[in-house]
Amino acid sequence: MKTMKIAVPTRNHVVDDHFGHCEYYMIYSIEDNKVIKSELLQAPQGCGCKSNIGAVLQQLGVKVMLAGNMGEGALQMLSQQGMDVYRGCSGNVEALVDEFLEGQVKDSGKGCHQHGDHEHGHQCNH
Repeated sequence: MKTMKIAVPTRNHVVDDHFGHCEYYMIYSIEDNKVIKSELLQAPQGCGCKSNIGAVLQQLGVKVMLAGNMGEGALQMLSQQGMDVYRGCSGNVEALVDEFLEGQVKDSGKGCHQHGDHEHGHQCNH
């Protein structure tokens, strides 16, 4: 059985608005379109695009990143590690993962061009 792994940058149990500043990543293991395991990964210090988080997540087998906003550097870094990135997400992390598994999550297509430039909504654009 094939397991898919999803990562969500998190702060206080909700999607962090800014990928590079999250407290930790929630890593969800999915089989048969259901969460079978969740684990917490402490975020590295510093800017997300300059950290080794892409390589760390890739080594863990993460294939999907459900994120708030991120700059182009972070998007490229994650894409180069073979991850599908969905930007513009917000709200409760577990509800977001459920919506993703139901096929309701789409990438906003928007990134951060400057700090403070955040889009607000309940979940990713659908």
